[in-house]
Amino acid sequence: MTRGLLDYARLIEVIASEAELLAASAEHQRPERQVPACPGLNLGETVRHVGSLFRMAGKWVRDGLQPVTWQQDPLPGESLSDYVRAAVGPLVEALSARSADDPCETWWPEDRTCGFWARRLAHEATMHRMDIQAAAGLPVTAVPDDVAEDGVDEVLSLWLGHRLDVLGVRGTRESTVAIRVGNRVWLTRTGPNPSLAWRATPEEAESADAEVTGSPMAVYRWLWGRIPDREVEPIGDHDAIAQLWALLRLATK
Repeated sequence: MTRGLLDYARLIEVIASEAELLAASAEHQRPERQVPACPGLNLGETVRHVGSLFRMAGKWVRDGLQPVTWQQDPLPGESLSDYVRAAVGPLVEALSARSADDPCETWWPEDRTCGFWARRLAHEATMHRMDIQAAAGLPVTAVPDDVAEDGVDEVLSLWLGHRLDVLGVRGTRESTVAIRVGNRVWLTRTGPNPSLAWRATPEEAESADAEVTGSPMAVYRWLWGRIPDREVEPIGDHDAIAQLWALLRLATK
């Protein structure tokens, strides 16, 4: 599952469009407004995080190595929105000058390419754009189905399948949960052993202890802990679903 569901050009396009929507949504907003689904995180911190990450990743892509220093805060007199806008142009330029398979260091050993950064930043921008809109009390702009489906794939492979193992976090009992979006299905296994997730066939999913389904955007947001169970459709063993959700919250925190 290191290769995503979207091509490289589409991911770069998502970064550019989501960054502008994020910046526009943050304009004239009070930075202390809280992100509803993330206690302790406010609008201003979220915008600064995205702007800083764009700069860090841009240097990572240009140099091929993890950067040591980068601009982590707006310049004096620079608004939060302009801080993001000033970062996304050079980032998109750096990614566009390379191909998905070009080598570049990352924090995921299974994918050390520029493609990793295009995918990771597309979903970072998309999820935090929704956070900012929620904090600002604005309508949350819909995520295209293809982007949301790729986001489901990314959170399951990278965060559940890799990040939890790095953290050394395990569940208490082995259980399987199928995640179904449209014609796609993934199977997850959590418990005392390292968590796993893979793209499955409908026949494989029939053996799962539970299933979560819904619209692509709803399932994407649910996996990131942004919306409650009532906004998706959980079926079967609710303890298995609760364990998966709790582990993902730790992985994506």
